[in-house]
Amino acid sequence: MSTENNFNGKVGTVVHKDWKDKKVVDTWQIFKIIAEFVEGFEKMSKIGPCVSIFGSARTPKEHPYYALSQEIAEKLASRGFGVITGGGPGIMEAGNKGAFESGGVSVGLNIELPFEQSANPFIDRDKNIDFDYFFVRKVMFIKYSQGFVVLPGGFGTLDELFEALTLIQTLKIGKFPIVLVGRSFWQGLVTWMEQVVLLQEKNISPDDLHLFTLVDTADEAVEYIDAFYKKYLLKPNF
Repeated sequence: MSTENNFNGKVGTVVHKDWKDKKVVDTWQIFKIIAEFVEGFEKMSKIGPCVSIFGSARTPKEHPYYALSQEIAEKLASRGFGVITGGGPGIMEAGNKGAFESGGVSVGLNIELPFEQSANPFIDRDKNIDFDYFFVRKVMFIKYSQGFVVLPGGFGTLDELFEALTLIQTLKIGKFPIVLVGRSFWQGLVTWMEQVVLLQEKNISPDDLHLFTLVDTADEAVEYIDAFYKKYLLKPNF
């Protein structure tokens, strides 16, 4: 199959540019990236201790994981934590809803995507921040979250999870609690990491598997985070 057939449509069209054109675009892109960092740092530095909730944008309201995300957010709000999500529908909406309706801080770090993503209505008006760049958005999640609660999701959820694990593993940031919610969903991945990544290929250390915990209930998730901060101080991660 030809390259032209593989890149039909506006999004995938390949456009040949002169090197000088590329340099001009790159220069202006730097200013856009800086502007996103500045806005994010200014707004996020004022929100106080928060926990990020991750999960699929495709999870319907009637799904048990939607209710579980909302319950976790409600319990976090009752413990004084705000909630940060990616700002979209599904699990993210449930997290924001739980925080918002409980009177807690509700933050949405939204991003422009060709499908799925639109800001949900449960984000505090002054805490809905839009991003064009995934990597800038991920810095905000990591820097200003006191913990990650990760419910079932797709590539984006896995990306955010492994970004956090990598930064903690490599000592680029301090350790903070990472909670995987839903044993039936996550157990296959955890078993693969244990049997293949650790034992067979020796690509990680045994201690790396202790960088997260696996739970099924809202109480377990919140208690794990609470127990962590009975020993450690709340502070930005880097």
